[in-house]
Amino acid sequence: MKAAILSVENGDPLAALRGFLRRLLETRMVGMILVPKALPSGAGFVQTLIRDPAMLDDVHPVAPTMPVQSARILSGLTVGDPGERIGAVLKPCELRAAVELTKFLQVKLDHLVTIGVDCPGTYEVEDYARVAGEKGAGDSLWEGMVRGVKTGRLDGQEEEGIALRLACRICENPVPVNADITFGFFGHDPSREIEVIVGERVVGEFEERGIIGLSSEESSERGQVISQLKEERIRKRDEVFGRFRQQTTDLQALMSTFSTCVRCHNCMVACPICYCKECVFRTPTFEHQSNQFVRWADRKGGIQMPTDTLIFHLTRLAHMATSCIGCGLCDSACPSGLPVMTLFRTVAQGVQSLFDYLPGRDPEETPPVATFREDELQVETGAKD
Repeated sequence: MKAAILSVENGDPLAALRGFLRRLLETRMVGMILVPKALPSGAGFVQTLIRDPAMLDDVHPVAPTMPVQSARILSGLTVGDPGERIGAVLKPCELRAAVELTKFLQVKLDHLVTIGVDCPGTYEVEDYARVAGEKGAGDSLWEGMVRGVKTGRLDGQEEEGIALRLACRICENPVPVNADITFGFFGHDPSREIEVIVGERVVGEFEERGIIGLSSEESSERGQVISQLKEERIRKRDEVFGRFRQQTTDLQALMSTFSTCVRCHNCMVACPICYCKECVFRTPTFEHQSNQFVRWADRKGGIQMPTDTLIFHLTRLAHMATSCIGCGLCDSACPSGLPVMTLFRTVAQGVQSLFDYLPGRDPEETPPVATFREDELQVETGAKD
């Protein structure tokens, strides 16, 4: 791993990043780049696959919204052979999801150069659009984030009537892990410089193409700021988890918390880890006959409609708690504002700790659902033999 400092001219870090991405295309390091691009209205950003360097003029590698998890896009782009290598600009949670999906043969890293970015956090799409549209404050939101990355003080933008998504406020993994190229902002003043860190997989080719001179190790100041930010995020995370555990001390309390679920499956659609082409909840198993509802109501005196809401969440939880990367797009997709992310992350914290497993940490690490250890039950139950 090697690093370099990318100089920023005229206090414009986005221009520096766009120039760097343009260099990747012009030197044929990659044939195309997947990167967030500003909407013409200025009200948000969408991931866009770009071949023409001229179309990089209004891309935003650190876009403050995440309308879709890019790992889902990468699955479609790489599960077959795209015919050329694609550079993918990814937030840390998107990179972890992509790495996790490689273990289930849903993403092929061989077709990618992963470009990770230090992530200050993201806003809900509709919140950002409202503030950017009503106050023309999109640029000021971004500038506020930029100011905070040097010290890691990334408090919300309450003065603008907007706050980062809850998943981002409690995210303890705000930096990319094992990206081929990393844009490092933490510990630096992005109006003057950005740290570029290049991984072993591409460092030789990177130097051969002369994209940027690599001469230094990763800066220690960046590491210190990241440590402080993680500590603060973990404190907030534990507060959120603690309140949720107090709220859901038994099954009845959990049912009450999720009582307004409309079983729209939006959380499942938004989740990057839910990749099954055929889901049991979309099969005749859960398409009940009319008289079945009547029999249930007869037996219990009454049933809440629609049915099967809590079992949907618990079944999905059982399937993917070990691989939940905490992006929180399940929360963003829920029309009822249910704490889906908090449920999944609270349970995942215990399960992942049990297996000493961090999803997306290492593409060579076998996911717990794909392996079996004879001592698993002993660890869980405390039995000695």
